[in-house]
Parts: sequence; C-alpha cells; structure tokens
Amino acid sequence: MSQITEETVERDSYQLTASDRCDSCGAQAYIRVAIGDSELLFCAHHGRRHQEKLEAIATEWLDESSRLLESNNA
Repeated sequence: MSQITEETVERDSYQLTASDRCDSCGAQAYIRVAIGDSELLFCAHHGRRHQEKLEAIATEWLDESSRLLESNNA
C-alpha cells in the first residue's frame, strides 16, 4: 500500500461543505478520511491529532484545511 502524504487527494466533484461535521467534536469538517467503504470527517484540529494513526490505514485523504487560511485573509 502506498503511503498517504499531506497532499490533498481530491475527488472530481467532492468538496466538504458547512454541513459536514467533525466526528469527534461536531465542528465544521475540513478533513475527510476514507477507509475502505467507510469515511471519517474531522475538523482541522482532530484531523491533525489522528493523522499519524489514520495514514497507516487510509485509502483516501482529503484535506481542505487550507480553506481556513483563505477565509481569514478575505
């Protein structure tokens, strides 16, 4: 299995929205982790907290946390 990096893995038409919520705390999700047919959604904080463990088993990693910086600079 190839190693997942911090680079964003993008689906053609998939983007997280404000209605996608972190599975840990309920905040807006910016990270989506696919593990087989299942998915986990995380805010940037919890995504980073669990990243090391999840990278070993993730089949896909979508990280849109850079959008947090875009909204702060607008």
